[in-house]
Amino acid sequence: MLRMVSARTSASSPPATPKLGLRERKKLQTRQAIRRAAYRLFAEQGYDATPVDRIAEAADVSPSTVFRYFPTKEDIVLSVEYDAVPAAGLRARPADEPMVESMRQVTVEALRGLTAEERGELVQRVRLIREVPAIRGRTAENAARDAAMLAAVLAERSGRPDGDLELRVIGAAILAALQEAMLAWVEGGQDADLEALIHRTMDVLARGLTV
Repeated sequence: MLRMVSARTSASSPPATPKLGLRERKKLQTRQAIRRAAYRLFAEQGYDATPVDRIAEAADVSPSTVFRYFPTKEDIVLSVEYDAVPAAGLRARPADEPMVESMRQVTVEALRGLTAEERGELVQRVRLIREVPAIRGRTAENAARDAAMLAAVLAERSGRPDGDLELRVIGAAILAALQEAMLAWVEGGQDADLEALIHRTMDVLARGLTV
């Protein structure tokens, strides 16, 4: 869930990232064309009723091209560009800043940088995670990787060893909290302010999970 709010999906490179070459830009554009076609069809026909060959046709590519960029249909939903951005953003925060506060700032900054199209894709992604069991299962795998990334950043900041149990718990708690905020946002029809929900979520963690 972390990558859903911190990874960018636009063709432009994020700040501090080297400019992409022509070949890389074309690859990124193809990935985006496939993803956008898939989201459009998922909205019209439903996820399970949309085969990969139909996505390929809508994106004007071959099915083999779809699978070259996305090994499974679930990856079309869950794979996003610039997965390294969250770690870079966290490492740029003050070393003595609590991890919850660092995550708050990095997440809110990413949300403010989303275009209207990216925000729409975010809504679709969260809905699909909520509604499609296969995607939920893959989300758990991604969450484990993201938790390991957070724990690694925490280890760098704290000087503790990689794999420290407390760091793993903190990383997992932050990811779970962000996931609940995103689900609440989508379940509420986006009537609520997502940024406000992120702040409320981080406040719960910051005060030690008390009620």
